[in-house]
Amino acid sequence: MSVSVLGVRHHGPGSARSLRDELERLKPDIVLIEGPPEADELVALAKDPGLEPPVALLAHVPGEPSKAAFWPFAVFSPEWQAIGHAVEAGVPVRFCDLPAAHSLASRPDEPRQESADGRAPDSEAGAVRVDPIGTLAHAAGYDDPERWWEDVVEHRGDTPFQVIAEAMAAVRDGHVADEHEARREAFMRRTIRKAVKDGFERIAVVCGAWHVPALAGTSREGAVWGAGLPTVKADDALLRGLPKVKTETTWVPWTYGRLAAWSGYGAGVTSPGWYHHLFAAADRPVERWLTAAAGVLREEDLPASSAHVIEAVRLTQSLAVLRGRPLAGLAEVTEAVRAVLCEGDDLPVELIQRRMVVGERLGRVPDATPMVPLQRHLREEHRRLKLKPEALDREHDLDLRKPLDLERSRLLHRLRLLGVEWGTPQESRSKGTFRESWSLAWRPEFDIDLIEASAWGTTVPAAATARVRDLADGGRAPGPATRRAGSGGGAPPGSGTSGGGQGGAPDVSLASLTGLVERCLLADLPDALPYVLDSLSARAALDSDVTHLMAALPAMVRAQRYGDVRGTPAAGLATIVDALLTRVCVGLGGAVTGLDDDAARDLLRHIDGVHAAVALLDGAAGEEAPQRRWLATLRGASGRSDLHGLIEGRLTRILLDAGDLDAAEVGSRMSRAMSAGHPPARAAAWIEGFLSGGGLLLVHDARLLALVDDWLTGLAPETFVDVLPLLRRTFGAFAAPERRSIGSRVRSLGAAESAAVVEDIDDARAAAAVRTVLMILGKTEGE
Repeated sequence: MSVSVLGVRHHGPGSARSLRDELERLKPDIVLIEGPPEADELVALAKDPGLEPPVALLAHVPGEPSKAAFWPFAVFSPEWQAIGHAVEAGVPVRFCDLPAAHSLASRPDEPRQESADGRAPDSEAGAVRVDPIGTLAHAAGYDDPERWWEDVVEHRGDTPFQVIAEAMAAVRDGHVADEHEARREAFMRRTIRKAVKDGFERIAVVCGAWHVPALAGTSREGAVWGAGLPTVKADDALLRGLPKVKTETTWVPWTYGRLAAWSGYGAGVTSPGWYHHLFAAADRPVERWLTAAAGVLREEDLPASSAHVIEAVRLTQSLAVLRGRPLAGLAEVTEAVRAVLCEGDDLPVELIQRRMVVGERLGRVPDATPMVPLQRHLREEHRRLKLKPEALDREHDLDLRKPLDLERSRLLHRLRLLGVEWGTPQESRSKGTFRESWSLAWRPEFDIDLIEASAWGTTVPAAATARVRDLADGGRAPGPATRRAGSGGGAPPGSGTSGGGQGGAPDVSLASLTGLVERCLLADLPDALPYVLDSLSARAALDSDVTHLMAALPAMVRAQRYGDVRGTPAAGLATIVDALLTRVCVGLGGAVTGLDDDAARDLLRHIDGVHAAVALLDGAAGEEAPQRRWLATLRGASGRSDLHGLIEGRLTRILLDAGDLDAAEVGSRMSRAMSAGHPPARAAAWIEGFLSGGGLLLVHDARLLALVDDWLTGLAPETFVDVLPLLRRTFGAFAAPERRSIGSRVRSLGAAESAAVVEDIDDARAAAAVRTVLMILGKTEGE
């Protein structure tokens, strides 16, 4: 009986290749791999060609998706190669790390990735974290641990497993493991002992290099295993009484972006795309890499010839020789790319970094993988709607007039309601409401979101409908905050009242409910919409704050519009919109008085929102048009003497633009607002409100421009300094061409006034002054 403990570095292509060769030599009858034992039954799926790395084992606690952990694998991960060898050889595989049932029971509510690296694990309280690779690199005279590992391991033809074990033993000498690390290694030893007890003769253990001394002890290959290791009794004492929870485990797709160290994965690598290339292209990797880099540049219409590639290869090799490296690494290749292929431009270098060094690869899992029904339904939707998940952001422009694009839009909106932010809405390049722009990027965490959302239903439409009903009853919106709290986000589906009229918990704002109506229409959830509308009606009847009603109205009007464009039934919306507008018109007169500057600015935002929304409404036959009712309300409010200057100025401008006031009336109102009876600050606020609709009015109306100019030139110096910030804010909001046009008109206004002064000169009265001047100069008339 023999036990071979093979220490590797997670995501190391050299380790992966050497491990495969070593397993071929050892021909083990069982392979033990660092990972959660709950995943033993999932190893068989590695035979399925549909399981394509990068993938990850996901372990989670049912009902508490926030308690989850990932174990990622790439094709160049030694553990993945060990699984592949065992499956091909027909020998069993067992995972030997501490079960997820224990590790998740004592973990904070935060999904994370587990490390199977050659580094020491993150320390717990009081423990000091040791970086063994950094320690060995420093001892070898390297200032960069990654470069040392590449030179010693990744660029070698074989990995010296025994040498790595001895080096790790030296680094661990005197190291005191923290409690979690000690328990992990105790369970690994327990798993090895069980394999020995089960009668296996040739046992291969694949684990992070850091753990080798704790698993191999002082034994050598062919010797009796266990010498120098803790006893069974000591390990059992460590593992006794550990907290435990029920867990479920499955495979999920992973991305190379998540393998990169900058994604927060402690055992990650900064260049998974580069490592994939080193593993896949053992022959002339530098030449193949630079050729592929030139191809990426050509795809972007950037010049990259064969001569560029040849020169870049020469430079890479020269740099490796100068630096004493056995093979050019990523640093040398990147410098050659920057200097030769990109001609010193960092922008195309970043393109190659994103596409090749990190990589765009997204793994796949087969249909036989254990999934919740919601995940399976989404996979079917991917195929039906031809929306393939991808790792990098992809822009999608949807034409809602096309049935396929309309279905895609509905799916993305439904997923957003469930907290799965696969698609992010972008500003559409088209001004029409029949187009949408999305940015799509799949993230591995979305599988956790789907597991969490599966509590609401087995299909995406059913789950979104149940979630909307919960939100209408006061449930929290889904998202990272909900997951960290360890909550599914409200009561389970069906716990709310089914009558619909009692929805809308008191703590749900009116604006939130109207936004929910809009999202229901975007997502096409006809079963949820009546419930939300009833909740909205109940909430609106109890809300007497006019600003709340004004905040709610624009979303309701947009909902009507979307219902028309998308062909979604929206019965009842018109009645609610009309009721809201009526209550706003009745209450606005009392809401515009007694406001300070901040309150006036906030109310102005609501007035503009309602005004823009009302412009979209069409009145029913036989009823007063909504626009007419709204303008009549503004006209009545604008005549009040106790208005804030900002509000009065804005109402005057709205009425002028609507044709409800003529220029003469506006001029009179402006003259009164800027008269000496009002403080300069109020006059400046009036101008700000009046000009908030744009400054071209001053360009085309000389009388209004003259009124503003006279008021400004008549201010005392100290008063002008006081109102200057308000005026800068007003005129600074104008576009540059508007400001230039206003300045030009002001200059021409001054020239016209000068001409008018010249025309009014009395020659008879001026003659005496002329004679006096000539006498002083010693001249006579006619000279």
